[in-house]
Amino acid sequence: MIITAPSVLSADFAHLADDLVSVKEAGADWLHFDVMDGQFVPNISMGLPVLKCVRANTDLFLDVHLMIREPQELAAEFCKTGADLVTVHVEAASSVKIHEALKTIRSCGKKCGVVLKPATSPYALREFLPEIDLVLIMTVEPGFGGQSFIYEMTDKIAEVRKMINESNPSCFLEVDGGINAETVKTAVEYGANVIVAGSYFFSAPDRKKAIESLRN
Repeated sequence: MIITAPSVLSADFAHLADDLVSVKEAGADWLHFDVMDGQFVPNISMGLPVLKCVRANTDLFLDVHLMIREPQELAAEFCKTGADLVTVHVEAASSVKIHEALKTIRSCGKKCGVVLKPATSPYALREFLPEIDLVLIMTVEPGFGGQSFIYEMTDKIAEVRKMINESNPSCFLEVDGGINAETVKTAVEYGANVIVAGSYFFSAPDRKKAIESLRN
């Protein structure tokens, strides 16, 4: 089963409530929420106040991707504000602190995951794999929307799929970056089962068809 997760980062913030309704009406499964701090990545996006508003206006599963330094310091706040799943970058802090962040998320009763930048080895997640619900592989450099899919990431997707199958089969494998009706085929072929799409979804003339294209 392929899970679709439109990214709020590409929504029209002047009409965010309407866009949230359209995500649900299009038949999407999850909603992806990117948090950037301007330090871990060279951009600033949404934070806790926006997440609170989003949570109040949708019952979709909220997949919150923290692109922030020292995520263990704010993980609990994002859980309390409405996240259903929180992912943290393995590059964002020491491994001890990443374990701490994951433990905090789990203690809040939420699902947890780790994220890998394009240049990060898949084996960096090995020590975290037994305790997580999802691995997110970035197929673009994190920090900006609208980038093109990096096809060199296919080997990493395949390797992570192998690792998941061997040690944590229930763990989801998510891809984010440059996803459209063509690149999704590659991502799924190599093992992804959660698909994040931002500009492709929100710029589509027919958003329901866009979701259908990500599943087929």
